[in-house]
Amino acid sequence: MTLADVSKTMGDIDFAMLSTRAASGDISSRPMSNNGDVEYDGDSYFFTWEEAHTVGDIERDPKVGLSFSGSKGLLGKVPMFIAVEGKAELIRDKTAFQQHWTKDLDVWFKDGIDTPGVVMIKVHATRIHYWNGMEDGEVAV
Repeated sequence: MTLADVSKTMGDIDFAMLSTRAASGDISSRPMSNNGDVEYDGDSYFFTWEEAHTVGDIERDPKVGLSFSGSKGLLGKVPMFIAVEGKAELIRDKTAFQQHWTKDLDVWFKDGIDTPGVVMIKVHATRIHYWNGMEDGEVAV
């Protein structure tokens, strides 16, 4: 599979599990919506609150994992699974927010990109592994 193939599959998956290293050293995971921002080139974007544990986790250790699971497989087959390892960056620039903002986010952030305390998480993939039925492999990033 190519990065374009993975991107197409990710377009049908709204939520990913974002895993970080907690202050205790344990792995901490939480669901994050990609908000339909899936023109995937190796970077994923998510929005959260400044006070979220996720932000502190990333400040301590930017290495993160994302896991995606398709909801259906072709002709009743097992759906596709995608695991992304990457480095997270915290972005607080409203101009950058605009490039990845969708109206659906207004449910969580009532003043849009002007909502106080909003942070964008950019995850740059360093490794992508997929499982597609009986096939599995890695995609060059």
